[in-house]
Amino acid sequence: MKKMKEVLKKHSPKILIGIGIIGMVSTTVMAVNATPKALLHNKEKKESEGVEKLGTKEIIKVAWPCYIPTIITGTFSVLCLIGSSTVSAKRNAALATAYALSESTLRSYREKVVELFGEKKDQAVMDEVSKDKLLKNPVSSNEIIITEKGSTLCYDAVSGRYFKGDIDQIKKKENELNRRMRDEMYISLNDFYYEIGLGAIKLGDILGWNIQDGYIDLCFSSQLASDDTPCLVIDYTIAPKYDYRALM
Repeated sequence: MKKMKEVLKKHSPKILIGIGIIGMVSTTVMAVNATPKALLHNKEKKESEGVEKLGTKEIIKVAWPCYIPTIITGTFSVLCLIGSSTVSAKRNAALATAYALSESTLRSYREKVVELFGEKKDQAVMDEVSKDKLLKNPVSSNEIIITEKGSTLCYDAVSGRYFKGDIDQIKKKENELNRRMRDEMYISLNDFYYEIGLGAIKLGDILGWNIQDGYIDLCFSSQLASDDTPCLVIDYTIAPKYDYRALM
């Protein structure tokens, strides 16, 4: 029972949406089935009163009992759909808060590292982090994307993709996107990928940069891939964040 409760809680938005959709279909079917009964009651009422046509109030009074199950099912379905939306909104808000807290903690940590040990030590730490990322995601097990925008082997730290690029071209696109951000206020992660010749990813439209948090600031680390090929690791000083379109 405890396990079932956890599963239901985890998948409650999907379950509520499913129930809501089934309920709306059922509502339509029930409304169609109730209509002949309502017309029959309407006919019987006219015959009993000896009139050719009933008024609007009389029609509603005679017909509405036939639609009670339909109204109940429709109302329940709408409540399920609203409930699903509410649960999803709360979860997204919680994720956004957790992401913002993690990002703030990481930024404070990096600032303290620079303050205590200097920028060279900070860069050394970042280089080691980049090295670990390459070890966990070796080039031998990944496809190298040919972008026709350079010949240097590059690795994107967010999407985990290897591609052929050029550091000067990447920096140029970074500056162009930052100029765009001054006018458009925000840039998505996929916008950056398009500019450097990479395809879009699912998270690319969810994550991005907002000018209120600062411009895109790439950091580069020169490493050796698993096949000993020189590789340029691309990371982000200001990480792309969730809900980046929101303006304060």
